[in-house]
Amino acid sequence: MKLNCVIVDDSAIQRMVVNKHVSNSLHLKLVGEFSNAIEAKNFMSYNEVDLIFLDIEMPVINGFDLLDGLKKKPQVIFITSKPDYAVKAFDYDATDYLQKPITNARFDAAIRRALQQYSLLKDAPEEDGTHIFIKSKLKKLKVFTNRIKYVEAYGDYIKVITDDETHLVLSTMKSFENDLPSERFVRVHKSFIVNIDKVEKFNSKYAEIGAIKIPLSRNKKDDLKRALSLT
Repeated sequence: MKLNCVIVDDSAIQRMVVNKHVSNSLHLKLVGEFSNAIEAKNFMSYNEVDLIFLDIEMPVINGFDLLDGLKKKPQVIFITSKPDYAVKAFDYDATDYLQKPITNARFDAAIRRALQQYSLLKDAPEEDGTHIFIKSKLKKLKVFTNRIKYVEAYGDYIKVITDDETHLVLSTMKSFENDLPSERFVRVHKSFIVNIDKVEKFNSKYAEIGAIKIPLSRNKKDDLKRALSLT
């Protein structure tokens, strides 16, 4: 089994270092190497990528911004010279976080994690319906999007409320919104995303899903109205 991977780093020297590690691995196939996030995003829009080796500090668009802009997110191994970003990196569900200079042992450990994660996703039983994987209570869970009622910001976490349970996920609202089908989910407030199929009624202030009243931002009310008119 080989994972298709890309390297994204504005430093040519660091790209060479990571390239050497990749070349020495029997489980990786390098399919792209980029000095900036814009070129990487364009490539990943049309090519199958399983894993990104991603620098965080890059000009114009940094590593986090790149991930925020991807509809389909591969696994990511962050590579940086600063430890300060570690907490934020794992907000993005990073497979691993490598600090420069990279040792062979740490690189190999990161690849083992990526392979385990890849196998977990591939071996998950297929069912009908669009789904996403979320990380809750240190476990990867498969959640069907048609069962999600709404998503609520909760400090450094988000709450994903489904038809029968609630999951607490370490993620940003923006990042999680990008994982959801845009034709079914609408950000109606800085702290709320709703499944338009679950909205029973709404007025100028609230959208109602069952007994729950979800506040509407003034500038988001029209977005919800347009989305509901298309269903």
